Parts: sequence; C-alpha cells; structure tokens
Amino acid sequence: LTPMSTLAHLFPIKILPEDIDFMGHVNNSRYLNWVQEAVLEHWRKLAPPDAVAARAWVALKHEITYRKPAFLNDVDVVATTVLESIHGARAFYETVIKRGEEVLAEVKSSWCCIDAQTLRPARIGSEITAYFFPKSD
Repeated sequence: LTPMSTLAHLFPIKILPEDIDFMGHVNNSRYLNWVQEAVLEHWRKLAPPDAVAARAWVALKHEITYRKPAFLNDVDVVATTVLESIHGARAFYETVIKRGEEVLAEVKSSWCCIDAQTLRPARIGSEITAYFFPKSD
C-alpha cells in the first residue's frame, strides 16, 4: 500500500431545499451523497470507458469530521476529492468539502471495486492505475 495521491478532483455542490433538515442546515447524510457522487465522477472522468463499463464501486467505510454547517443559500460549496492510494481492489480517498475557504467537512473513505457482472471484488491493475497516478518525469 503506497501513498501516492492523484490530482484533486473538484466537484461543485448545489444545495437544494430537500438537503435541509429540521435544524435549518444541510442534513449530515447529504455529505455522504456528495462524497459518493464526487468519487464516482472522478472514476468515470479518468478511467478508460471499458473499465467504467465493466466495474462498479461499493463504499466500505466513511469517516466524516463535520467542521461547520452548510445552509440552503450557500454558494461556492465544492467537494475536493483526492485518490490517495489503490491496493488490490480497494481505493482510499480523502474528500474536503468547503464553502469558499471555510472547511465544512473532511471525509476519509475506502471503496471496493467490483466486477459489474459477477459483483465480486475486481483488482485494479497497473493498466488502470496509470490513468490515476500518471508518471512524472
């Protein structure tokens, strides 16, 4: 398991009325949705189309540290997700959700890549990893 870190993937967030809970701010569960959307968008953006079609991802673990609440009229809310490493069929991400420069939440998550047909874990080989961790000369 080697920490490498890819380029950050930016995922803009639009807060919708249905995201707001009884306390008037974004419900904690929405942060999980945003992280999932950001991670999956990152995969679809960088992985080759055949790999995207043949594989799917399931979340194994999320560890969220909430720093500040988000509100309906907030603008400039962005999830910045970084793929830290890949080990076998597992991928480890760090996502920071910010409003401008203010950190709203920090999330560490691990994911398992599965074969879309068999639903069994699918190793991420070096031919795919290379799309996410380009060699720098």
